[in-house]
Amino acid sequence: MKHKIIFIGIFIITLFIVGSSVFAKERDDRIPGQYIVVFKDNVTDVDGVADDLVKKHRATKLDSYRNIIKGFSGNISDAEIEKIKKDPRVAFVSEDRVVYALGIVESEGENNSSRMKTQARPSVQAQTTPTGIKRVNATGSVNKGAGVVIAVIDTGIYASHPDLSGAILNSGKSCIKGKTSNDDNGHGTHVAGTIAGRNNSIGVLGVAPQTKLIPVKVLDRNGSGTWSSVICGIDWVTANATKYNIKLVNMSLGGGGISDNNCGNTNNDALHKALCRSRDVGVTYVVAAGNNGGNVANTVPGAYDDAVITVSALADSDGLKGALGAGTSYGPDDTFATFSNFGIPVDIGAPGVNIYSTWKGGGYATLSGTSMATPHVTGAAALYINANPGSTWTQIRDGLRAIGEVLGAGHSDPSGLHPEPVLNVASL
Repeated sequence: MKHKIIFIGIFIITLFIVGSSVFAKERDDRIPGQYIVVFKDNVTDVDGVADDLVKKHRATKLDSYRNIIKGFSGNISDAEIEKIKKDPRVAFVSEDRVVYALGIVESEGENNSSRMKTQARPSVQAQTTPTGIKRVNATGSVNKGAGVVIAVIDTGIYASHPDLSGAILNSGKSCIKGKTSNDDNGHGTHVAGTIAGRNNSIGVLGVAPQTKLIPVKVLDRNGSGTWSSVICGIDWVTANATKYNIKLVNMSLGGGGISDNNCGNTNNDALHKALCRSRDVGVTYVVAAGNNGGNVANTVPGAYDDAVITVSALADSDGLKGALGAGTSYGPDDTFATFSNFGIPVDIGAPGVNIYSTWKGGGYATLSGTSMATPHVTGAAALYINANPGSTWTQIRDGLRAIGEVLGAGHSDPSGLHPEPVLNVASL
């Protein structure tokens, strides 16, 4: 049954993530009859070849890719896709899959990924500093990330939010047919506020409040999308990276998949290949580890250790280190959230429980998930770039890890599964 949400002032929206059910589903969540066809690099007329294959094999084209990879996505019968695989112009074919926002607010029962309850509160005029911003020591720094441009690949951004006034560089791109890049879900706007909430005396403060954001909509109003829509977003970012000086991308999304540690060239993974190609032109991707409390090796893009910075979620209730705060629904204060994925690809942890930030319609909301941890690290990466211009993605990753809070210096890990440091930007 759908929940009807009536916004009165500011709403607090608390997510109850139901463990591994959605992610177990995602690992088998291939979209029947939908594929991503990747051409060989020597193909020059992408549209011509795509149109020829579509006509010859009675397919329906969804998107074309001309920058990070050459090819197209479409609806193609099983019999015809086998013929396309043998075409000398085709490098490989990937099955298209569903991806989800990893902290998504949905109606109860949809995708089994979360339950939601809302509570109206009076409008809050004065600016507050969210606990996550305090916990990573992002307050009081002279470095605010000025001049760094970040693309948010997500559900879009509610561009007229007063707390994001001046933060949105342009309208970006929508890869959802018939939609603009404006946020009709809320998730992308929440992410945006954690990165770049303005220091303007109202609402919330972000990690890097002087950065600029570009919305790239690849997830629909329900917070779901596909590999092909995400590749559309990556393709647009890569094509416009120089024009808009895009240095960073936040991707608080994920779905089932694995990494071949070879940029998708071994296991025919078009999403992995696209991320590696975009990485190679100087764009750094910060992504969520996932919320199924399992090994991130089964969730992409978090598993792509050779291409992205992967973020786990810390449970923090008071914005301070030392485990002095109250416990949370996802574990004691200053421990890793019980829903957070773990494993070798995880690079760093950040607050991801009860995170207060901007919301669609000009409101504010509290959400939990690795989706909420990721923009803390993206904001920190912007501070790092501001302090260290020209840094590569590995330098950013290693630099943030080097200044992070090590295990035992303010947080603990009863699970024994999270050796990664926790984000700390005090020295930036």
